[in-house]
Amino acid sequence: MAITITETAASRVSAFLENRGKGLGLRLGVRTSGCSGMAYVLEFVDDLNEGDEVFEQFGVKVIVDAKSLVYLEGTELDFVKEGLNEGFQFNNPNVSSECGCGESFNV
Repeated sequence: MAITITETAASRVSAFLENRGKGLGLRLGVRTSGCSGMAYVLEFVDDLNEGDEVFEQFGVKVIVDAKSLVYLEGTELDFVKEGLNEGFQFNNPNVSSECGCGESFNV
């Protein structure tokens, strides 16, 4: 399995990287946080770290560190607009529960 990104999300990431003027891609990771245990982390990547896995679709690289990959394997990164709200959405098959506010998850 791998990490995938939808065409809509890839287009959005490409635009962010272009506006930023540099970057190899987008890092997707997890950190301990929130009421359910873990939260997603997104950040731009300028240099790869040892052990990083790189997944590329639609010309966009999604970089995941080895520790996070255990929790993210099979995840699809999407970008959605719902009314006035828009943002990245994580379709993670490993999630067993999420907190009520939607900011953290548990596997």
